[in-house]
Amino acid sequence: MTFAVKTFNNINPKGLVYLGNDFQVDGDKSPEAFILRSENLHDYPFPESLLAIARAGAGTNNIPIDVASKQGIVVFNTPGANANAVKEGVLASLLFSARDYIKASAWAQTLSGNDVPRQIEAGKKQFAGTEIQGKKLGVIGLGAIGAMVANDAYRLGMEVVGYDPYVSVETAWSISRRVGRVDDVNDIFETCDYITVHVPLTDETRGIIGRKAFKRMKRGTVILNFARGELIDNSAMLDALEAGVVRKYITDFGVEEVLRHENITVLPHVGGSTEEAEFNCAVMASQTVRRFLETGEIINSVNFPNVKQILTAPTRITLVHENVPNMISKISNAVADFDINIDNLVNRSRGDYAYTLLDIEEENEDKIKGILARFESFEHILRARVIKKSKAAN
Repeated sequence: MTFAVKTFNNINPKGLVYLGNDFQVDGDKSPEAFILRSENLHDYPFPESLLAIARAGAGTNNIPIDVASKQGIVVFNTPGANANAVKEGVLASLLFSARDYIKASAWAQTLSGNDVPRQIEAGKKQFAGTEIQGKKLGVIGLGAIGAMVANDAYRLGMEVVGYDPYVSVETAWSISRRVGRVDDVNDIFETCDYITVHVPLTDETRGIIGRKAFKRMKRGTVILNFARGELIDNSAMLDALEAGVVRKYITDFGVEEVLRHENITVLPHVGGSTEEAEFNCAVMASQTVRRFLETGEIINSVNFPNVKQILTAPTRITLVHENVPNMISKISNAVADFDINIDNLVNRSRGDYAYTLLDIEEENEDKIKGILARFESFEHILRARVIKKSKAAN
């Protein structure tokens, strides 16, 4: 069986090689998977064939997660694949915010004449900056990117504190013991000279740096945002800049209201745009899609639970369904009605949805088609799919 993948946004072709030989990329066949970067899918009609969407990056705000979930489409991202690229962008911006090299260079390009060296010496004082060594950096969000920023900023001589009530055990082990932890984000707002935000955009985090936060900050704070534009209340930011509470704001997300402001540096969403990051994201997205379509296993999904189980039985049935009571007993009873033995059953839930891997000791095609039709008739099952062991083993 050949799977079809539709791509958006010029996904790195060397990364797509990791899909393997059984995948057709951007062909005529109806796609079982999308791989994309920034393409906005909120008004995009999903074909009936679509089983998976993989975002070659961490954020998934360009994908209608609720719509995909209701249609039984598993949405993946690639956490950490571009983390180093974004980290380097944050650190570069941190240095540029202290030493205004961008404006200094632009000014130097306006000079002319035989006395340029004299003009430079006379005018360079206007670009005298500060050093980041000894200054305090607050990192909001200690995921893959935030943890790397925190560790490297400490190595540059900064005092670093981080806030993240949901930090994973794996990430916690990677964070230097020299990085302080606070339990209240207000501690960062009140004490830090520099603040960088690295949390996903949710209803809870939208506008996390807004008027209440600015009221707590000391004058001259620098804010860096390489996560999502909506994490910052732009109207409140403009007022904070006017009042001198914020000295500089550097954002990787351009909208009209923050352009052409003297103390705002707007970058064109290039934090994760390096050759290495684009390759890493394409590889991870390709491997994730291949694993899901060939084995049914889910890794790095944002709307369904992670489920891993080695396939040893001849046949696997994957079920995407709503998380309602008695589904497992209904599934088991249906299998028993067909006189089929269950080799293994794994069920995981996440919020309103659940995912079940059902491995059965059955190769009779009529029986398999029958049980699949039975599952598809169940009210709360959104998707039912058959995977053969020979396919999963390739």
